[in-house]
Amino acid sequence: MNGAEHGMCFISMNLVTMMYLIASVCFIQALKGLSSPATARRGNAFGMSGMAIAAVTTVALILKLKAESATGGLGFALVTVGVVVGGAIGAMLAKKVEMTKMPELVAAMHSLIGLAAVCIAVAAVSEPHAFGIAAAGEALPFGNRIELFIGTFVGAITFSGSVIAFGKLSGKYKFRLFQGAPVSFAGQHMLNLVLALVMVGFGIGFVTTGGVEPAWAPFVVMAAIAFVLGVLIIIPIGGADMPVVVSMLNSYSGWAAAGIGFSLNNAMLIIAGSLVGSSGAILSYIMCKAMNRSFFNVILGGFGGDAAAGGPAGAQEQRPVKAGSADDAAFIMSNAETVIIVPGYGLAVARAQHSLKELVEKLTHKGVTVKYAIHPVAGRMPGHMNVLLAEAEVPYDQVFEMEDINGEFGQTDVVLVLGANDVVNPAAKDPKSPIAGMPILEAYKAKSIIVNKRSMASGYAGLDNDLFYQANTMMVFGDAKKVIEDMVKAVE
Repeated sequence: MNGAEHGMCFISMNLVTMMYLIASVCFIQALKGLSSPATARRGNAFGMSGMAIAAVTTVALILKLKAESATGGLGFALVTVGVVVGGAIGAMLAKKVEMTKMPELVAAMHSLIGLAAVCIAVAAVSEPHAFGIAAAGEALPFGNRIELFIGTFVGAITFSGSVIAFGKLSGKYKFRLFQGAPVSFAGQHMLNLVLALVMVGFGIGFVTTGGVEPAWAPFVVMAAIAFVLGVLIIIPIGGADMPVVVSMLNSYSGWAAAGIGFSLNNAMLIIAGSLVGSSGAILSYIMCKAMNRSFFNVILGGFGGDAAAGGPAGAQEQRPVKAGSADDAAFIMSNAETVIIVPGYGLAVARAQHSLKELVEKLTHKGVTVKYAIHPVAGRMPGHMNVLLAEAEVPYDQVFEMEDINGEFGQTDVVLVLGANDVVNPAAKDPKSPIAGMPILEAYKAKSIIVNKRSMASGYAGLDNDLFYQANTMMVFGDAKKVIEDMVKAVE
């Protein structure tokens, strides 16, 4: 290689580094933008731009390496096919997915990231020279074996755990492991601990076994145990903890990508994976704090474990409730000065956010002050209700987080609860309750409470809701969209 060619190569690699740096800045700006609904669109734009830059740069780098190695083009052709097919599937799903399906879609995406990390690790262990990790005929360096070990077991746990989370969130599979209720058995935690130690032991065996031929036996056993461990970690977690699980798996997928990035010496993977991993961990902490639960408590077993002890079904049969119609609810809200709306998963299921916005516009036109109260874990994933309202273009200044609006419930004329359950349950104030200490939206303090639900069924925590039986509570049964549309007509 002459001086000119060497200079071109040097400049080319500098350009790759610069483009990866620009993409990383875009990802950081994306996280910053997604921290608030008001800037979420801008955050998404930054994220898409960063990913486009990273993808184009990586393709250009592959072409450069291919030209330098003078190898065949089959590998690049396969990458191109994968990008085209995967991109088409992703675009189709993004266009067709409903808001109620977003949580399981996110879980499914996390599973694919984990599986990709495992597949890359297998390829790197099998052909390290193809990734520039080691020269042909040389053994994997010790440091790379450590990185591949970590990336593999984190990716495997992410994959199988996300598959279970997908099934629990979907709610349409009869297989017991996919049911929303926790699955637990005697000695479960001890089994998880033993499997984790055995997995680490085989991982150490893989790392410490040098040689040109990779130590496949400990690597495969370690990966297999990690797949099993991912299932065992998620099955005892009940539906009430699903928002934490989603953010936790998001964090796992990021760390898996970062681990593989270290092995491949790919700065883009390291930075992007670290950003996703750290932000997911922070979000998991925020979710746990909002539920007054420790992160390890969630991992070791979910809410719902004592659901049967709560006996909600029998209690519902014996305790009277006051029921009313959509017209009754509309009359009460029309004559109020202040109304706070608490959206929940039932609103998402009914896809009633647009009808709700119309109702709020009608009430506002009558001089009623209306606000939305959002609980951090309302719905099935972090920020679920914020995204739902943003889809209906609800003004951001009408939407308030729990800590900002809880002090107003005591002075509010009417609270309209739409499909929310556990996040407004006053049982959280009872020290003997399974959800004792969980911060809730204090709707029970309002002068009048209107609750729309399809039935008296308990929420994901499996507990009866004392709010439904208060003297100042009126239940309006029915599909949220139909009920709200009837309220709109009555207000008019």
